[in-house]
Amino acid sequence: MRLAAALVLTWVPLSAPGAQDREPGRPADLIVDVDLVPLPVSVVDRDGAPVMGLQQEHFRVFEDGVEQEITLFTQEDVPISVGLVIDTSGSMRDKRERVAGSALVFVSESNPEDETFIVTFNDQAVLEQSFTRSIGNLVDTLDNLDARGETALNDAVWVSLDEVEERGRMDKKALLVITDGEDSSSRYGINPLMERLRETDATVYIVGLLELNDDRGGLFRRSPSSRARRDLRDMAEASGGKAYFPETLDEIEEICRRIAADLRNHYTIGYNSSNDALDGTWREVEVEVDAPRGFPRLDVSTKPGYRARGGEPAVSEPPG
Repeated sequence: MRLAAALVLTWVPLSAPGAQDREPGRPADLIVDVDLVPLPVSVVDRDGAPVMGLQQEHFRVFEDGVEQEITLFTQEDVPISVGLVIDTSGSMRDKRERVAGSALVFVSESNPEDETFIVTFNDQAVLEQSFTRSIGNLVDTLDNLDARGETALNDAVWVSLDEVEERGRMDKKALLVITDGEDSSSRYGINPLMERLRETDATVYIVGLLELNDDRGGLFRRSPSSRARRDLRDMAEASGGKAYFPETLDEIEEICRRIAADLRNHYTIGYNSSNDALDGTWREVEVEVDAPRGFPRLDVSTKPGYRARGGEPAVSEPPG
């Protein structure tokens, strides 16, 4: 995540210049402080259900261990630009229909004003459907997917980030990636992809359909499924998202429904960093919630940090 040049969040009065010309379905604009650090924050209970009703005073934000003053706080169900990134490699052949159906559940449970594109990947990533609000277009695309070839997962996430960042018209952005998780043919390695994910404003959710009993590793090496699980979890968390690993195909639909609900109930927190050095360094961010009495045990997630503007970075890679 980068420091926002301007964060567009909520409303402009209809009498404001240009307000009448705003595209229908797009959130109206509120320009806030150019040095604001915006954080999408997910708060769920132990069952993964979004937790609503928290107020600004229940949150604390720390940058490099130093508590920051929260200057922006919202929780709104606003339209988003979202990409469905679907694995169509040969290993997904027997999962294709359930995955397509679950992706449609995700769309149907999302805000009706969302715009959605579809990228599929096997040996290479392909934009199958550009941004659309038409459920019919999405159904037609998902109904005609074929499963074959290898798995260019990293490439697919990279080009999907390009698509959502460059062509997504909504200020809130996300990707839902469904894959069996073992990259086998990407041009992009995991390290540059992780750096890209740390810098993106999109939140990435991943559903990993991995082998539960993979004995291909040996005594001193991780199995391919174990490495894939680690990479998928790290990829999602680097963007402030989550990775899910269902044990059966029957769980995918509910997970997609849960992700849609989580996206619709994000909190947005912003602060002006007390460290005003323009040195290009990586700043670690942590959000804590002190919930009032009666709330369940909570799981809080957000982006792990951001890179400050200006200067040459003090380190080439963020910690971790």
